[in-house]
Amino acid sequence: MMKLRVTPLNIVGAIGLGLMVAGLFSEKNPARGQIHFSGFYLLILGCLVVVTFITDLIFRFTLKNIKRIWIVELLFIVNASILMLILQKLV
Repeated sequence: MMKLRVTPLNIVGAIGLGLMVAGLFSEKNPARGQIHFSGFYLLILGCLVVVTFITDLIFRFTLKNIKRIWIVELLFIVNASILMLILQKLV
């Protein structure tokens, strides 16, 4: 039986899942200042949740030490964020 361990990718996945659920139940015509998610962004958030879940499982099976998992996953998140910012500036 696998112990429940909180990891950075679990946190990112939970935030993405929460945003996706909030986007599904939000109003179609939001008031000023409210966030509106189109279907495309909900699809992207769904893909993010699936990718973070699979990546977390891969890191859990390859690394057994929880401290090492935290370090590697934080580095993974930072690298992915930097790459997304670079790609956003290019497009």
